[in-house]
Amino acid sequence: MSNSFLTKNALSHSLKELMEHTSLNKITVKQLVDHCGLNRQTFYYHFQDIFDLLGWIYKTEAVESIAQYRSYSTWTDGFHRIFCYIERNKTFCCNTLNSLGRNHLDAYLYEVTNDLIMGVINELSAEMEVSQEDKHFIANFYTLAFTGLVIQWMRDGMKEHPDHIIEKLSVLIEGNILKALHKYENKPL
Repeated sequence: MSNSFLTKNALSHSLKELMEHTSLNKITVKQLVDHCGLNRQTFYYHFQDIFDLLGWIYKTEAVESIAQYRSYSTWTDGFHRIFCYIERNKTFCCNTLNSLGRNHLDAYLYEVTNDLIMGVINELSAEMEVSQEDKHFIANFYTLAFTGLVIQWMRDGMKEHPDHIIEKLSVLIEGNILKALHKYENKPL
């Protein structure tokens, strides 16, 4: 592991620890670097601000961990991993949700969900003639629906078991992405 990654990791670990007891909006760079024993210059060498660090955390911890679940037969496992990440990091994610850093949580959810759904769409449409624009439209629709469900689940205190949500979601989605693709197939430009 490079020194840069180790430093970024130390900063991310400190931010997550601080967010256990302090609102993200109230954490300063000084508090963060004091907590992990680094200096401000080191922080600014790696990140523009705390929100930049927040985005890096979501990207490195969660986005890369679901890459292998981008198929029709494994998409529910990918969604389950998203829920599990949020549950394991409940305080961190909820603190982000209720802060000025909310857009980083939204971006994380959108990116991982859209990546999963585009994988399914590309697999299902492999032998079809559907424009990239239409594929992206379908993926965007399902992505926004799923991210909305996750945000509402978080706002409701994460009481409902993720497997139950995924099961209900699977009933809604089962066959509908393929049906949508058929409707867009060979659509005149």
